[in-house]
Amino acid sequence: MKRMAGLSALALIISSTSGCGWLWGQDGYFRDRGSDYLEASQTAPMQLPPDLAAAKRLDPLLPIPRNVADDTAKGEYVVPRPQALSVAADSSDFSLQKSGDSRWILAQRAPAEVWPVAHQYFEDNGFRIAEDRPQTGEFNTTWQRIDELSATMAKRLTASGASTDSETRVRVRIEPGVQRNTSEIYVVSVDRPAGSTANTDFPARTTNLGLDSALTDDMLASMSRSAAKGGSISLLAARDFDTPNRVALSVDGSGNPVLNLGADLDRAWSSVGRALDHGEWRVEDINRSLGLYYINLAEKAQKPENEPGFFGRLLGSKPAKEEIEARAERYQVRLSKVGDNVQVTVEKNISTVAPADVARRILGVIQDNLG
Repeated sequence: MKRMAGLSALALIISSTSGCGWLWGQDGYFRDRGSDYLEASQTAPMQLPPDLAAAKRLDPLLPIPRNVADDTAKGEYVVPRPQALSVAADSSDFSLQKSGDSRWILAQRAPAEVWPVAHQYFEDNGFRIAEDRPQTGEFNTTWQRIDELSATMAKRLTASGASTDSETRVRVRIEPGVQRNTSEIYVVSVDRPAGSTANTDFPARTTNLGLDSALTDDMLASMSRSAAKGGSISLLAARDFDTPNRVALSVDGSGNPVLNLGADLDRAWSSVGRALDHGEWRVEDINRSLGLYYINLAEKAQKPENEPGFFGRLLGSKPAKEEIEARAERYQVRLSKVGDNVQVTVEKNISTVAPADVARRILGVIQDNLG
């Protein structure tokens, strides 16, 4: 039986190899079709059915752009210059702002931090401070001749057009910026003949464009260098900048706790914001126009020391939004101008005052942090 199967297989192999025209020949299944195109004939173009003539045409998958090169255009083509790299300038904490003839420095720091830096700059360059008003963010220098300043400053001011036969006095004003924890620094100077006793008042806007611009530019460069080197801020000087003259915790006519600050609204806003940042809560939002700080007593301040460590992030889990909302204890701290003072109160919402114990606790922490 096995012998018959072997003979049958051998016969099949011989027949397939000897007579394989039906597989590999001209009419075979696996024939060579490389020359079939030579025998192709032209057929009528494809016609769409009549009922599809008004149908929307398909848009091309890769449309050809219209603004392709045109070799018929006349004249020379000017390649536009690339935009200047400004990454380093944008990353600085200090930048120069201009509006017409006005120039000022915008600092990405709170006024309390900028005050000692600006103060030190003028002292280092030979200016003598005549009057300090940290509560209003201003300091003035005495009347001085150019040759009384440092050699570098005298050379710079002389190049800006300042006369050696005159005396100069400078006023520096530091104001809170539009955004929180920013400052705007303005420099204004006045001149008088050397030896004169005239008391020239500071103008509302700069009149010595050359001298004021030179001082502003040089102070900007000095502050930027100090920030790049990691210059430190005196915390004591920062606190003294916006600390109110008087801080008193009392109650109003309805028995609600009230914190009275002897300061203008700008200085009070800056000092209360700094005091809240040092509290054991989170400042979630602010509204400068309404004089409101929104705080959440259930969450800690967003500080590096309050963030979980490596293993805490690895093994723990971030609380869900629903969990944060469920445990939230939100209040708003309001600053109101009352005469020459500012009153600080605590509210649950716009129409409800906070419980007396909660308000007293929050205002007490603000009072302690104000020093």
